[in-house]
Amino acid sequence: MKISGAARMSGQQRREQLLELAAEEFARAGLHGTSTETLARRAGITQTYVFRLFGSKKALFLQVVRQAFGRLVEGMDQAAEQDTENPLAAMGLFYDRALADRTGLLVQLQAFAACGDPEVRTVVREQMARMWAVTAERSALPPVAVKTFLAYGMLLNTAAALEVDEVDAEWARGIRTRIQAGLFDHLTEENNR
Repeated sequence: MKISGAARMSGQQRREQLLELAAEEFARAGLHGTSTETLARRAGITQTYVFRLFGSKKALFLQVVRQAFGRLVEGMDQAAEQDTENPLAAMGLFYDRALADRTGLLVQLQAFAACGDPEVRTVVREQMARMWAVTAERSALPPVAVKTFLAYGMLLNTAAALEVDEVDAEWARGIRTRIQAGLFDHLTEENNR
C-alpha cells in the first residue's frame, strides 16, 4: 500500500492545512453552512480526525477568525511602527492592501454574521478590541477619530466583498476614494461630545 505525502503530515502540518482549507470554506459558507465532512474530504482525512485536532467545528471556526483578524491587526501595527511620522496613513495603506485577501476578508464578515452565538461574539469582541487598541495607541487620536477610521475600514470591507472595483458607477467610484493623511485631524473630543 502506497502512503501519500498528505498521509505523512505531522499533526502541526495537518492543523495548518485544515486551518487554510477551513478559512476557504468558512469564508464561502460561514459557521453554520460549512460542513466538517467537506473539510475532511478536502484534506483527505476523516471527520473524526478533524474533531481530534480542533474539538468542534466552532472551535475550528474561532481559530480561523482569530487568524484572519490577527493578520490584519499585526500588519497594521507593523505598518504604523515602520512609519512613525504618519502611522494612521501607514495603517490605512496596509488595510487597503490587505483587502485583496478575499478569504481573510470574508472570514471576518462571516465572523460578524455569526455573532448571534455568544462564544463567537466574545472572540470577535476581543479581536475588535485589539484593532481598536492598535489604532488608538499608534495614532494617538481621540476615540471619535479612532471610531471614524475603523468605520471607514468597515465600509472598505463591504466594498471589497461587493468587488466594487468591477463596478463602473458613481457610488462605486465614491467608495473607492482613498483616505488621505489628515482626514481625521478635525475630529477632536472637544468638538464631538
